[in-house]
Amino acid sequence: MKIVLLGYMASGKSSIGKRLSKKLSISFLDLDDYIIDKEKMSISDIFETKGEIYFRLIEHKYLKEILEKDQNFILALGGGTPCYANNMEAIHKNEDVNSIYLQGSTKTMIERLIRKKAKRPLIASLSDDKIPEFVAKHLFERRPFYEQAKTTIKIDDKTKKDVAEELAQLLN
Repeated sequence: MKIVLLGYMASGKSSIGKRLSKKLSISFLDLDDYIIDKEKMSISDIFETKGEIYFRLIEHKYLKEILEKDQNFILALGGGTPCYANNMEAIHKNEDVNSIYLQGSTKTMIERLIRKKAKRPLIASLSDDKIPEFVAKHLFERRPFYEQAKTTIKIDDKTKKDVAEELAQLLN
């Protein structure tokens, strides 16, 4: 079983993925961490020194590398991964991949991002009053890619533990 978690930043892909991996006894991978390990530099350093186009190219390369592994895993994607380089096509090329969209409302995503803004380089420099427009625009642009997932789980008003349990029941 290969499970790919996708969704907007702060939707809980990594933390829910880690919980789910414990419940299902399957290894957990975070695409960003995998890239950091392979490139020996942080995501923000890659963006700064080599640019977004380079990042999107290697992101696609490493995504395909992971998907080709002959093992079960849960993979958390970056928020933008589904939107570039035909990555959703690459994910669905393999029939044993179950892609799951962790869907939060615009309101939920704004609230979560304002709370954890300092940990998000993409929005850290924005004032709180600019975040709603930024998030709404991003979600509008990305939703068609996210909605290509085989399964959608709503995360509004649920704890990460609740979502992980819901996913475990769904996948068993």
